[in-house]
Amino acid sequence: MTDTTSELNEAIAFDTAEPAAWSAATWFAVLSMAATSFALVSAEFLPAGLLTPMARDLGITEGTAGQVVTATASVGAVAALLSNVLIGRLNRKTVLVSLSALAIGSNILAAFATDFWLLLLGRAGLGIALSGFWALSVAVVARLVGANATGRGMAIVTLGVSLATIAAPSMGALISDWLGWRIAMAMTAGLAALAMLLQALSLPTLPASTSNSLVDVFRLTGRRSVQLGMLAILLLMTGHFAGSVYVRPFLEQVTLLETESIALTLLGFGIASVIGNVAGGRMADASIHLALGVTAALMAVAALALVLWGAHIGVAFALVALWGFAFGMAPVVLPTNLSRGAPDALEAAGSLMVVSFQVAISIGAVFGGYVVDHYGAVGPLTLTAVLAASTVALAFLQPRN
Repeated sequence: MTDTTSELNEAIAFDTAEPAAWSAATWFAVLSMAATSFALVSAEFLPAGLLTPMARDLGITEGTAGQVVTATASVGAVAALLSNVLIGRLNRKTVLVSLSALAIGSNILAAFATDFWLLLLGRAGLGIALSGFWALSVAVVARLVGANATGRGMAIVTLGVSLATIAAPSMGALISDWLGWRIAMAMTAGLAALAMLLQALSLPTLPASTSNSLVDVFRLTGRRSVQLGMLAILLLMTGHFAGSVYVRPFLEQVTLLETESIALTLLGFGIASVIGNVAGGRMADASIHLALGVTAALMAVAALALVLWGAHIGVAFALVALWGFAFGMAPVVLPTNLSRGAPDALEAAGSLMVVSFQVAISIGAVFGGYVVDHYGAVGPLTLTAVLAASTVALAFLQPRN
């Protein structure tokens, strides 16, 4: 873990220094990181578009099939805590290439899984690859572009997330309808292979420069602002994933959409999330507490209105897009909110952020699966609305800086 003074000096340098021009090699390396984020997040989001055919093929309920999300997230939560400790002395390039190789194998295993447990095993491997990549991403980008351009570098890397949000659910739904869900899953292995090749060709050698300790991470949990920041992530993201994983069954059973229309609706969700990402960044800079409240309120309104009026096709499309806008704001607003409570320990706060997201995804998928199996397709969306509304209330409890 780097010391407090070093982190604060880097933050000051980022705020005041003019970004230097990037070489072609730097651009290539950063774009390889963006390609990796696209490949990993595409695989993570894919089940939202494959849930129905995957459940039918494996002979399980849609609620049970949704637990592939739980496997990815729950393993990822543990990996987020341990990854920086376990790989502390390994070359970062070697680690990143190895994580991409793990993603390839995991996606292939999931694509050829003959039963639910093999599918879970494949998704668990993906969880390790995801958390390991995000735990290293900021530090690696800072070394590639310099401390004064870390924000610009991470904006390019997270562009892969935005593109995956648009492409994965909608294209997954279409490909699974045309060629089968297994082909759709196997294609994510191809994306990971391309990302691994780009990493191997473009990333410079990155020897370990810091040592890490779990003590630094756990010490932060005693701060009230960090506790509230983690709770905001847990509430809002649990609500989001409790409902979003089961949006396809809702659109099929309540809105009565065909596969092509579902894919178009999910595409609208993804496009809106990109716009929300930009809006969330600007609002978070102006007022993080207002940004948190608005993000949660929009998601609560979208989910509740879907429950009430989601049978109407045009209304459902608009509300899913509004949900996407709120979800696009969340990955900017929630980490910023948490980091405000630990400006002197940003790396440790980042670990807690990843853990909070992964735990929320796990809890959301578990509760969402239970609710959809026992109360139907509108149940998970109702849970989303309740938890998002609770996050609005939490925004008013945040300490003002």
